[in-house]
Amino acid sequence: MDNVLSEILNKFQHFEQVRAVAIGGSTRGEQKTKRYDDMSDIDVYIFVDRDIDVKSREYIVNQYSSKSEVGGEYFGAGDEFWVDKMNKQLDVMYWSTDWFESVVKNVWQKHYPSNGYTTAFLFTLNNFEIIYDTDNWLKNLQESIKTEYPQELKQNIITRNMNLMKDKPFSSYYDQIEKAIKRNDVVSVNHRIAAFLASYFDVLFAKNELLHPGEKRLIKYAKDNCKILPESFEENITELLKQPNPDTLKILDDMVEKIKEM
Repeated sequence: MDNVLSEILNKFQHFEQVRAVAIGGSTRGEQKTKRYDDMSDIDVYIFVDRDIDVKSREYIVNQYSSKSEVGGEYFGAGDEFWVDKMNKQLDVMYWSTDWFESVVKNVWQKHYPSNGYTTAFLFTLNNFEIIYDTDNWLKNLQESIKTEYPQELKQNIITRNMNLMKDKPFSSYYDQIEKAIKRNDVVSVNHRIAAFLASYFDVLFAKNELLHPGEKRLIKYAKDNCKILPESFEENITELLKQPNPDTLKILDDMVEKIKEM
């Protein structure tokens, strides 16, 4: 591990409310699953029994970074900052121990499915590199999911998400997309296609008894790891999304500029 990263993590460990620290992202997690590239940042997971105040977090970050966002609550408690000496971005997430433990138990033991991404947090847990663990709490949690894929969970994921995709009699994603097309509502079409694909991949990974890897590079991950894939898997997804537009960034820049002018 980089010496600077080790030093940063060590400082977080000294907060009394911290129970465990782990890393993923551009380190062990994505390298292990062959999803790492030069644009990947480093994900740091700080497991806390209670919140660390923002000023204390900011004090640590400012020692290492000239560009940071501390105290952002956009996706839960977290800090993002550029570590100057590493030339790398760190994303630090502060996760409640009670919350995370309940997520793991609800999925792996109680077999509760979600609307897509059912086992994504378990994938993260499975690929953690544990740096600090006061009483082996995180290690024990990690070991608890190293069992055979629960068949009840598998069936629950497939049933729920197949219903969402098209099988339920009212308001399936298919129905919503069909109505949006008839209304020429392109924003709604895009939104519902994204939801449809979230359920589609949840079914696919459950069928293959794989933990869901999250949002990145799903087509490649599925092709590399799934023993069973639908016919025309990649072709159908590409067609559904109508392939990338070479002017995407130019369009986005223009949209941002126009809304600022408005």
